[in-house]
Amino acid sequence: MERYVAFDIGDKRIGVAISDPFNTYALPSETYFRKGFKEDVEAIAKIAKNKGATKIICGLPVNFDGSQALQTEKTAKFIEALKEATATEVICEDERFTTKMAHETLISEGMRREKRKNYVDALAAANILDGYLAKLSGKKGV
Repeated sequence: MERYVAFDIGDKRIGVAISDPFNTYALPSETYFRKGFKEDVEAIAKIAKNKGATKIICGLPVNFDGSQALQTEKTAKFIEALKEATATEVICEDERFTTKMAHETLISEGMRREKRKNYVDALAAANILDGYLAKLSGKKGV
């Protein structure tokens, strides 16, 4: 059975989300606070393994027009290292607007600014995964 794990890779934090057992929707899981490149790659590979990932979906940040940005290169470097650290297939997914959507969701739920940083990245990872799952099922994504 397939199990997808998604990561929203940022400079300070990495959001984690996992698919439900039937791969119909994404569940925000946790936020990993970054320590150092090598340690982060090992930790993220371990999280994917512990969650039983058969595929890893990583958000790839691009500019509004789809062109690459500085953050695209930094994230791509991390994704390449993750591919080397795991035997699991790693897929890149456009992550435009996923963090903005996550912030808007948390604000609409009345969450205070200082608490949002603990949840926004996992929710953004869930948005990335929801978009991927929607593409798999032929539905319009997030």
